[in-house]
Amino acid sequence: MTTVTAPVAADVPSEISDPLNARILAVSEDCIAGFVNEPFAQIAFGAELPEELVIERLRAMLASGVIRRIRQTLMATNLAPGALVAWRVPADKLDSAFNYMVEKDPFSGHVVIRSTDADTPGSVYRLWTTLKVPQEFSMTRHCGFLASSVGADAYRIMPARRLFALGVGHVRRRAIEPGSRSDEPGRVLDTNIVELSPLEWRVLTSLKREFTADEITPNPWRARAEEAGVQLSEFIHVARSLSARAVIGRFSTFLEHVKPSAAGERVTRYNALFHWRVPDGREIEAGKEVGRHHILTHAYWREGGPEFSNVNIMAIAHGTEKQLVLEHKAAIDKHLDEAGIPVLYTNVFWGGRSEIKPSEISPVEYEAWANNVGLSPAASAG
Repeated sequence: MTTVTAPVAADVPSEISDPLNARILAVSEDCIAGFVNEPFAQIAFGAELPEELVIERLRAMLASGVIRRIRQTLMATNLAPGALVAWRVPADKLDSAFNYMVEKDPFSGHVVIRSTDADTPGSVYRLWTTLKVPQEFSMTRHCGFLASSVGADAYRIMPARRLFALGVGHVRRRAIEPGSRSDEPGRVLDTNIVELSPLEWRVLTSLKREFTADEITPNPWRARAEEAGVQLSEFIHVARSLSARAVIGRFSTFLEHVKPSAAGERVTRYNALFHWRVPDGREIEAGKEVGRHHILTHAYWREGGPEFSNVNIMAIAHGTEKQLVLEHKAAIDKHLDEAGIPVLYTNVFWGGRSEIKPSEISPVEYEAWANNVGLSPAASAG
């Protein structure tokens, strides 16, 4: 099949400060939930703009690097066991360890070097990654292999027990005031693993692949159905079934929110990982109250263990000013206090150097990778 590259006019605005682009991104980042037949038409409907214009602008923003990727996201916590992993790596090996996680491990997603404002419990754990390991294999063995590969002398695996907020929406969140929150508590999302058939994996593999500029067209799933070797009607049926089973996340555009654009614009500058310790037994209650807050892109119950003063609620916020991010944190702290939930300890880990990529979740890909690096899949199972 011959690929025809979609032209992108040089004079099409691609910066997020352009009013039409901002309208598009306010919808496309995290407002298209589940699977939809015509995602670009749905974005156009939400932005109240013609689909042709939306397609033109998305192509331009992707070509310029303002948008990092466009893809159908998955609720990967329901497809493969996942965790946030903190690594203690000697300072002279930190950069090479970061590079290894980014370049050599397709199952590590967000890779971030973090720091704290003071010497606090856990501040020696500078390298943080998200990790997915297909359920047939062992996350502990995988982490042991990575630790030996990068020279880490300790690590902490922190699977999510519950999720309370999951989204992106950096453009929309730039205007949010500290304390802004929903009237209802945050949702509680379980992390139960869903079993998929070979057909479902085939459809899912094509569904989740990132879009090139050429593929940003009306009816984008027709070519993906051909790729999966099924009729379009069957592809849509399977995708809707996966969506109904909470396997499908959202159709989303992901901004380059770490590096400045070619014009020098930044979507955000500060990335903060908030930690709280609340009394045992009140994790879900606290998570729901934290999850109300609109500034948060992620909120979850994870056990930090003694390495991190036994924190159990974590959340992520981004902002262009550090003081403003801290004001958002203070507003959440105040709300927890007003809700009668004691905070026994709290901390902030600031993100520095970072790379973000989707974590691979396919068992087939894991087995191939394990064989390639000399980690026997059979030895890593269980």
